[in-house]
Amino acid sequence: MPVISVPYAFNEEELYVDLQAIFGQSLFLKCEGLNFAGSIKLKAATEMVESAERDGALTPESVLVESSSGNLGVALSMIAASKGYRFLCVTDSRCNLSTRLMMEALGSQVHVVAAHESGAGFLNARLDYVRELCASDDRWVWLSQYTNPGNWKAHYQRTAPSIARWFPHLDVLFVGAGTTGTLMGCARYFREWHRPVQIVAVDSVGSVTFGGAPGRRMIPGLGMSVHPPLLDKSFVDEAVRVEEADTVRACHQLARHGFLFGGSTGTVVSGAMDWLSRHDTRGLTAVAIAPDLGERYLDTIYHANWVQDLYGEDMIDSAGPPALAPEEPRPAPPRRPHGPQPYHQPQEQAGDI
Repeated sequence: MPVISVPYAFNEEELYVDLQAIFGQSLFLKCEGLNFAGSIKLKAATEMVESAERDGALTPESVLVESSSGNLGVALSMIAASKGYRFLCVTDSRCNLSTRLMMEALGSQVHVVAAHESGAGFLNARLDYVRELCASDDRWVWLSQYTNPGNWKAHYQRTAPSIARWFPHLDVLFVGAGTTGTLMGCARYFREWHRPVQIVAVDSVGSVTFGGAPGRRMIPGLGMSVHPPLLDKSFVDEAVRVEEADTVRACHQLARHGFLFGGSTGTVVSGAMDWLSRHDTRGLTAVAIAPDLGERYLDTIYHANWVQDLYGEDMIDSAGPPALAPEEPRPAPPRRPHGPQPYHQPQEQAGDI
């Protein structure tokens, strides 16, 4: 019987959903929201806080501050409450109400910034506010998820090895791109692995991460309005951009089968399905990372008025009935193992990972 004494000690990360029956394409979705923070951000938050403690940057007098659109803020709120730190989350109006209430319930303060006066967007406004705080008093400690190497190291050390254990013949991995911590950690790990893995980044239309002009983005999570400092494009084989309307459609299609996932997950699934539809997938082992669950999106993505106001009256209906797998037999897979199987790293390669 598992027994824990701190909330961040629990994180179920070996559960996958086979999306074949829902979308008609073989894709294993790694569920990362099964913890008390409700998202994959728990890993990065834990690594960054513990690294700051080891370095002596965090003391009992410190006050944590971070810019977040929501999920990292919840994770840091939970850790701060457990460890006895004070925490201020600097966010903006796109942050879901339930997320703000959750952070406050955990004892954190939440500051919501307005759009940047220069027109540079919400993120720059949040960062400017954090910088002003840190300049005013050295008790403020900014973990800076956008530049902190602990962000990607958490996924190099935990997320990617977990996938590798169960999918020894992984061919393609789909990872959402926000700060790019998850993307970079997984990409670096599989670059050193025993076989090639294609890394496909999934980004939101309107994000500038992989080029292009900035645009309106109403769903928090993935995408950036500035170039993410952690990103090294040489580790990414391809980037797929997803319209927010397609994110909503994917979320509703999953929900119609009983799976309530968050906006970041809907974006990743939509991008992965688009990529798979354009490639020969016979015998292909594909995994996508689902960063979050859907409860925090009940007043946005899953709220009819919100969706219709932003994306049109027929938006929800356009998601259509659940897509089923084709009735004709699928091509026979190759002889090599296919699907989730435990993988044991050969002893002589263990030091290379």
